[in-house]
Amino acid sequence: MRSKIFFLLIIMPFFCFAQKIKENHSTQILKCSTCHSCDVPTKENPCIKPCPREKIISIDQLPEEGPNVLTIDKFKKQTDVYEPVIFSHRLHAEMSGMGGGCKMCHHYNPPGRVIGCSDCHELTRKREDVSKPDLKGAYHRQCIDCHRLWSGKVECLNCHQLKNSKTKTDISTIVKKNGKRIHPQIITPAIVKFDTPKAAGKLVTFYHLEHTDLFSIDCSKCHKNESCSKCHAKDLVTLKAGKTLEQKHLICSNCHNTKQACSYCHLNTVKPGFNHKERTGFDIDKYHGKLKCVRCHTTKEKFTGLRGDCSSCHGIWTHENFRHKITGIALDENHSSLECTDCHQEKNYANPTCSNCHEDKSFPKFFPGNFIKKR
Repeated sequence: MRSKIFFLLIIMPFFCFAQKIKENHSTQILKCSTCHSCDVPTKENPCIKPCPREKIISIDQLPEEGPNVLTIDKFKKQTDVYEPVIFSHRLHAEMSGMGGGCKMCHHYNPPGRVIGCSDCHELTRKREDVSKPDLKGAYHRQCIDCHRLWSGKVECLNCHQLKNSKTKTDISTIVKKNGKRIHPQIITPAIVKFDTPKAAGKLVTFYHLEHTDLFSIDCSKCHKNESCSKCHAKDLVTLKAGKTLEQKHLICSNCHNTKQACSYCHLNTVKPGFNHKERTGFDIDKYHGKLKCVRCHTTKEKFTGLRGDCSSCHGIWTHENFRHKITGIALDENHSSLECTDCHQEKNYANPTCSNCHEDKSFPKFFPGNFIKKR
């Protein structure tokens, strides 16, 4: 009796109030009432509530942290008709980033471990809890619900291969074919125009390829909690559901001030595409036009804060370490030994000056060497 009282008074409060579980980046303290419906649970009567773990714990892992390909062979003793199913796990994991994440298939993910389907769903269909599908039912429901929406093909042979089939599935082709990922082709729009009749500007121009290819923004940055049918359905018109003004601005507000700078997006004419010189004052076309943004903007999705002078990226240039002919001018003997600042005042490399040495010469009428074709 004393041991039970000691447990209730000393040990139980410690477990109830000191237990902490991480949820994403926050910390949540569990109380006894979180799991127990009575004030004093005992071994004989624990008063256990339905487990709230799905709401408490949710851990998403990176696609590369999981397996590349899975072989589903749990039913090899139950059927003599089909070969084990080859499942391209990583490819599906990458696409899940635009949907519900790992939780789309793995409903319960504790820290450091992902629970597989067979850990919760029983292999046999003779089970007491009929509200939870058996393993085969869970597999079929999970796969068919998505595949029916975007392809409409849910026949058995789309996933299962007959055991007596002459052609066998090569696991490597499930993920790659001819060096490329197998994925239904999506025609990505270069530009999308939205009619906004209720706003001051009646038209919003969205350059989709600029965001994905030029700015290297991941699809999941804008596309979240969406089904595969959002991009893959045959009839996309039927999928366009009405959204509130707040929902429409939510995605853009990740990068743009949608509450104050309305005129930045809402215009009465088509807005021109991104021009680095007009937006920043720094012309990249001359020497940096072929570079990707990440060469200079190394912090992902951050494009501000860089200085326009060359030394911020290239360090200190001198006539010994700089190949001047890359500019299109190969310096002659009289100018190759000069310091950069002799011709380029105040780090202005676009318009050199000749007045420091020459009274009657000026650039570009006078070249301090030979003009050459840049490679």
